[in-house]
Formats: sequence, C-alpha cells, structure tokens
Amino acid sequence: MFLNELKRYEEAIAHFDKALHLNPNYAEAWSNKGVSLKQLERYDEAIAHYEKALILKSDIDWVYGDLLHTKMKICSWLGFADSLDHISKQVVANKKIAQPFSLLALNDDIFLHKKSSKIYAQDKYPLNPALGLIRKHAVKEKIRIGYFSADFKNHPVAFLIAELFEIHDRNQFEIYAFSLKNANDEMRERLVASFDHFIDAEFMSDIEVAQSSRAHSIDIAVDLTGFTQDSRTGIFAHRAAPIQVNYLGYPGTMGADYIDYILADKTLIPTQSQEFFSEKVIYLPNSYQVNDRKRLISEKQFTRQELGLPENGFVFCCFNNNFKILPATFAGWMRILKAVDDSVIWLFEDNPWAVENLKKEALSHGIDTNRLVFAVRMPLPEHLARHRQADLFLDTFPYNAHTTTSDALWSGLPVLTLMGETFASRVAASLLNAIGLSELITNTQEEYEVMAIDLAMDRKKLADIKLKLSNNRLTTPLFNTPLFSRNLEAAYIKMYEEYQTDL
Repeated sequence: MFLNELKRYEEAIAHFDKALHLNPNYAEAWSNKGVSLKQLERYDEAIAHYEKALILKSDIDWVYGDLLHTKMKICSWLGFADSLDHISKQVVANKKIAQPFSLLALNDDIFLHKKSSKIYAQDKYPLNPALGLIRKHAVKEKIRIGYFSADFKNHPVAFLIAELFEIHDRNQFEIYAFSLKNANDEMRERLVASFDHFIDAEFMSDIEVAQSSRAHSIDIAVDLTGFTQDSRTGIFAHRAAPIQVNYLGYPGTMGADYIDYILADKTLIPTQSQEFFSEKVIYLPNSYQVNDRKRLISEKQFTRQELGLPENGFVFCCFNNNFKILPATFAGWMRILKAVDDSVIWLFEDNPWAVENLKKEALSHGIDTNRLVFAVRMPLPEHLARHRQADLFLDTFPYNAHTTTSDALWSGLPVLTLMGETFASRVAASLLNAIGLSELITNTQEEYEVMAIDLAMDRKKLADIKLKLSNNRLTTPLFNTPLFSRNLEAAYIKMYEEYQTDL
C-alpha cells in the first residue's frame, strides 16, 4: 500500500503480483491491486480484482463500496439495487463498507451521508493531539486565511475559485495557499501569482503541514478538498488552525468534530437539515458557490455536424461524470427521448466501457444507440463553446452537476435539475436560484420528465428561458464574484471575531 500512497501504481502492481504468486488467497493483495488498477483507469480489471477479494474475504474494509463506485464509473448496473441496499444497511450498522464520497452519488439519504462520514473520519483521521493544543492567536492587523487543496491546477475547483484569490481584500486579509499536489499548467501559474504566499506541501507529511500552518499563524484553515481525490484530512486532525472550514471541494459533511464550519446557503442546507452536519453552518447569501468571471469561452464556432449531433433535432445534454448517472436517471432520460421525436442526448465520454454499457442500456429501453452522442474531452474554453450546440442540460440525481452547472449557465445553456434532500442533490438548485431561474428546479422524477418534454416541445417557452438566462447572467449574484468575495469575507470576519471572544 505504501507504493499506492506514493502514486507509483505500476510498481505497486508488480509487488502485489509477487504476493499473489506466493499466496493466491491473499484477499488484501487482490483488493489493493484493485486500487492501483482503478487509479490507472483500468476499471474492468479493477472490478475483477475487487470481486475476487470479496469472494476470499467478504468484510474487507471499504472494498465493497470501492467496487460499486468503480462499476458506476463504467455504468455497469447489474445488481445495483441489491448492492446499494447492502451498503446502506452496513453503514447503519457502523461498518466500514463505503467511503463517503462514493455514497454521495448512490443515494439521497442525508442521514447515511453523515453516518458514513463519521465512520470514515473516525477510522482514517481521528483527532490527533500530537502537536498539543493550539495556542490562542493575538489579534492581528490582517486575518490570515490558509486555503488547503490538492486541486491548485486545471481542475473544476480551481476553475470556480481562481478569481476569488485575486480579489480578496488585502487590507483585511493575508492569503496563503497550501498546495497538496504539484502541477504544471496555466491555472497553476495563475494561482501562484494570486496568493500572498504559496507553499508547496505535497511532500510534507500531514503533521508537517499542520506545523507549517501553525508556524505561519494561520487563523482560518479552509479545506477545499474534503474527502475527494488526494485529500489530506489528517492535516486538520492535527488542528492546523484555530478555525477550520469545509468548503467547495466536498459537497457534504466531513463528520469530524475538528472541522468547525461548513459554508453553505439556505437552499443547500435548510435550517431543519443542520442536524445532519457535524460542522456549524455558515450561511452565505445567494449561493455558496464562488465563480470566476474570467473563464474564457472560445470564439470557435462548432457545427453540430462536426460534433456528431443532428442538424435539426432537439439536443439534450449532460456533461456530468459518468459515475453520477444512476439507472433511474438514465431510465428517465430514455422516456424523455421516446416522447420527443428526433431528439438525442449528448453525454460526456469518460471511458469506452461506459459508452458500451450505456448503449446497451439504451437498447434495453427501446432507444436506438444513435440517439446517444458522446463528447470527448476538450480544453475548457472549447468545451464551454460547444455548449451552444445543445438545447437543454439534463441534470443527474442525486449527485447534481456542480461546476458543470456553472459551466452550462455561463455558456448560456439552461439546466433542468431535480432537487433532493442532500447537499449534493441541491447544488444545482442553489445555482439556479442565484441566477433567477427557479422555474428549472423540480422536486420529483415525474415533474422533471414532464418539464423536459414540455421545454423540448415548446420552443418559444425554452427561447424565453434562454433570453432570461442571457439577461440574468451578469446582473444576478451567481457570477458576481466581487459581491461573493465581500459576503465570504464578512463570514470570515464573523468567525474570527467569535474566536477572539471565545464564543
């Protein structure tokens, strides 16, 4: 596992193979090799290895959830309902069955999301007192904010937050970056230039990063990664700062008592849902999500033909990651296509297995596979530009489009969402409320499908919504980054004042 943690996956596989040669029934070697294969995007092999591990030892920590999440990446849904039922029961029983991030996309159960986070945080990242109590900070002329992230690079989190770092009020705040993963791209260059201090922490241990944060007298540590890829929650278990905040990267509770606050809005976390968050909720006005007004949309004029789309038919689209597509969501899309003649659905192409499996699913619903069109990866400016060739974005449930919703709205494409109970299933609604398009928020699967069909059939109604989006794009709060910055800074000041008065 040490080589896995160092991201040296090919070397790790070689060592696991040696172990399996000596003992073919070594379940942990099968599962750990599965982890390496998954990271190398060899998903079919990873699934086979996870399955073998579970045959040998059915209760290996976290492997059952990893198996289902990997299957979701390739849209392999055989036995999905039974697998999810098993995971849910095991979470209730306090078993280490599934990592919390994978559960966000599997169900809309806000109780289970908190429960799984608490199990995971307690097992992997319990409060660590090795550094002792953090000393009380004296009042400073400027509040020191530390942003901790593995995603200071070309990544959805950076695409959203880059401008915020540039326009923070330097009269009141001193801004530090703790970069948990190296990168070499244009976004990295922009971010390095936008901070007062940029600390490369990839090769520092968790305790060393926490020590560095304390040495710099960081007042508020903002975790932008949460339980997502390359997360370093152990840093915060050491108490890197007197005030520690969960924001943006992970759409849910961390389940850890040492994370003091979560930044949200009233759409994301209604007052009655606060009990399902271990953090205190700081409510921002409008939407919790920051945006970057500098995101460029390419001037390239794509044609539908070169994108593989019908010239005159209606184009539904969803550019979410494939693992967010649940069988029930896809079945709804197929019913929509049946109801709207000459329509297609344009999906993000993540891997060849997902393409093949989705085509098979379409056929099982009586839909010609030609009505599924797949979009290959493109640089962000070109990707934003090709949104113009779609008519309506269909969101996924329960894990909504997050950055992807902002991409669509910034490009002028309306997003139809289904809002649920959990943080992850309410993000698109938060964004639509902040841009004045609440009419695109639905509350049931039936309402979602009826509205999708209605908008496809009534081109005048859809055109009116697109015009409203165009008019609201730069006049409503969603893309008003200076306004967001002021609201966020007011929240930081409030946290800091309460800390200084021991509240």
